[in-house]
Amino acid sequence: MTQESYPRQRARTRGFRLGAPRSTAIDATNDRIYFLRGRSGTDPVNALWAFDISTGVETCLVDPTDIASDGDLPPEERARRERLREVTGGITDYATDSTLSRASFALAGSPFVADLATGMVTALAAPGPVIDPRIDPTGQQVAYVCERALYVAPTDGGPARAVAVPDRDTASWGLADFIAAEELERIRGFWWLADGSGLLVERVDVDPVDVWWIADPANPAHPPAEHRYPAAGRPNADLSLWLVPLADGAEPIDVTWDHEEFPYLTRVDVVDHADPLVAVMSRDQRRQRLFTADPNTGATTLVTEHADDDWIDVVPGSPTRSSTGALVEVLSDRAHDTNRVYVDGDALSPVGLQVSALLDVGEDILVSASDDPVREGVYRIGADGSAVRLPLPGIASARRSGDVLITTSTDVDRTTSEMAVWRASDHVGTIASFAETPCISPQVTLHVLGDRQLRVAVLFPTGHVPGSQHLPIICSPYGGPHARMVVASGLAFGTNQWLADQGFAVIVADGRGTPGRGPAWDRSVRGDLASPALEDQVAAVLAAVEMYPDDLDPTRVGIRGWSFGGYLAALAVLRRPDVFHAAVAGAPVTDWRLYDTGYTERYLGMPADEDAAYEASSLIPLAAGLTRPLLIIHGLADDNVVAAHTLRLSSALLAAGRPHSVLPLTGVTHMTPQEVVAENLLRAELDFFTEHLH
Repeated sequence: MTQESYPRQRARTRGFRLGAPRSTAIDATNDRIYFLRGRSGTDPVNALWAFDISTGVETCLVDPTDIASDGDLPPEERARRERLREVTGGITDYATDSTLSRASFALAGSPFVADLATGMVTALAAPGPVIDPRIDPTGQQVAYVCERALYVAPTDGGPARAVAVPDRDTASWGLADFIAAEELERIRGFWWLADGSGLLVERVDVDPVDVWWIADPANPAHPPAEHRYPAAGRPNADLSLWLVPLADGAEPIDVTWDHEEFPYLTRVDVVDHADPLVAVMSRDQRRQRLFTADPNTGATTLVTEHADDDWIDVVPGSPTRSSTGALVEVLSDRAHDTNRVYVDGDALSPVGLQVSALLDVGEDILVSASDDPVREGVYRIGADGSAVRLPLPGIASARRSGDVLITTSTDVDRTTSEMAVWRASDHVGTIASFAETPCISPQVTLHVLGDRQLRVAVLFPTGHVPGSQHLPIICSPYGGPHARMVVASGLAFGTNQWLADQGFAVIVADGRGTPGRGPAWDRSVRGDLASPALEDQVAAVLAAVEMYPDDLDPTRVGIRGWSFGGYLAALAVLRRPDVFHAAVAGAPVTDWRLYDTGYTERYLGMPADEDAAYEASSLIPLAAGLTRPLLIIHGLADDNVVAAHTLRLSSALLAAGRPHSVLPLTGVTHMTPQEVVAENLLRAELDFFTEHLH
């Protein structure tokens, strides 16, 4: 029997994410863990499961196929999944009450609540398709968004009532704005108060935002879709936060702050032992203000303010309150070049440990952190400032409640992840993963190279004999802020190993601007997204060639990437054709004036004030210099990096008489989740590099 190809398997399993457990909730009192998982490594429909901590028995509580199909989703839900890069269906998210007795979720736009003890499911009343149903802490009501209004429905199946209704067509209640969801780590737009008496709700009015149109050229009878896109330098949506009491006759109360100075709402944190905490940020992202909101009146009290000469990082889980009311945050200690945990303004975690997320605040503080970006792990930060890494391999993350801890870990020599359950430091079980094992085994060698100590991975064809042949090179970076590629996870290199097995050496390098190296490293791209990123890819190639002179051929170097990686790939052949001889640029940003406010202005400032930075980071002025083969791939339904990026670069290349290729993907967004598309994209890239490098 012929073995299935890696591209086909990767596409069929959606990057090997199907069948893996995720989205855990811990009920330490009743010895149960709840989680989502499909029934196999090819099943895209997530069910809600329970894991019994004392026995290790798993039970499927809610199987979506018994209730409803994942059919017509409201546009807002499709947009939410795009922002989350969600590739599954069924139950993609759920919320629980404070005692973990009940859970709310949506299927095919309909809201449901499940009894977690019995698995009994109750359909809730709704006037139409809903988004993000969330049960209140007391388990009596579920709030959701329907047709841009916020509704509340009782969990016994009684009638729903609207509690916040938009007064204009461009307004919505309870939905996260585009910039928050895409760039600021916030996907939610409403939060229950701890006692269930009301909610804090985001109101968004997109009227100021420019209207862009996403067309479907393959179906000219279809009208283009309206899309409000806040491009760099252009207006953002108007945001506000409201206290919505549920008492009869009560009206929403505006939670006021200086919206002109602080237009971004970055976080709302509701705990049961302190007033809700709200974080807002200036448009240039150099100033942040934290305040509390009175849950009865909406009145605000300033807690603290922060400033940074470049920008303030938005960190998952931060800020929050400890059980004693202390303010716990992750901030950049610029003097010591470390992202650190702070408690009530005092640095707690040690210098040199780069903290990337707050996971749980208890007697100690659980964080994601690393002293080496290749191996980010889980650390306990003690009250004395001590930091102890949990004994987990490679890359690890965790979730904790009481004395129960769930860890997920993998390593560079593994292509699967393990979700383990611990109680009081004792391993008590493992939640099964049905994710398929890739049909190839990446052979990755990790290096620290050059003056800048670049983290670099090198992959050769399986069975390669050192010194036996000079191989053409494919560089495969992301290379920009928010994503690192060189990590201790074999699964991260599956595609690169497949490319290597076709007769290439693959180099993956994380340069300046990629996370995990500290504030100075992150901020070295301020004002120039092009030069540092490209210089470090060049340095990685030259250092790797010096290390493997008998194996790597520096006269045949290709580069590939998607999104920022696509930008970097096109930039490489435009600026450095002496090093890079062919490029595949997927969904590239070609002119940063066309990208969104939250990301672009953080790094380049406002276009009106920093025109030189935008020009220096743009690909369009470089078009006339193209001398190498370039394939540009773009989904025509992409609402993040819109297809105009590729069309404008292609137009400039054509005007300059520079041959190039464009592969438009009909109906494809920024994610490219479709099986056939995902599989054949890899083959198209291989054919391109085979033609131009072999």
